[in-house]
Amino acid sequence: MKKLIGFSVLIVILAFTSCKNKTENDAIKVVTSEEMQTLLEMDEVQLLDVRTPEEYAEGYIADFQNIDFLSPTFEQDILKLDKDIPVILYCRSGTRSASCAQKMVDAGFTKIYDLQGGISKWEHDGHEIVMPK
Repeated sequence: MKKLIGFSVLIVILAFTSCKNKTENDAIKVVTSEEMQTLLEMDEVQLLDVRTPEEYAEGYIADFQNIDFLSPTFEQDILKLDKDIPVILYCRSGTRSASCAQKMVDAGFTKIYDLQGGISKWEHDGHEIVMPK
């Protein structure tokens, strides 16, 4: 009987935790490179590369603007974007873009798509990278 009660309490705690996390991150959706390719066809979308300018200069995904997540002005820079238009973002491997996505939610952005695996995965999956001239 004690095991049954303990198990029931565990289920309730897990359910509550799952629901809480889901509502906090409803604005963020991690997408594969194939899903992002489809999203790029949207009429209104803001494209954001959050790598450093040096990384951006090594190659980037077409039509993305660069706002360096590590820049001291990052939080002011993202406020120049429209919070109600979806944002697609990426970094090198997905770590910085995940942090960026959370900062954007905190700033009031309502729909954020984060490229899983970053530009490294994008290129590995055979998608085009633009090389600077």
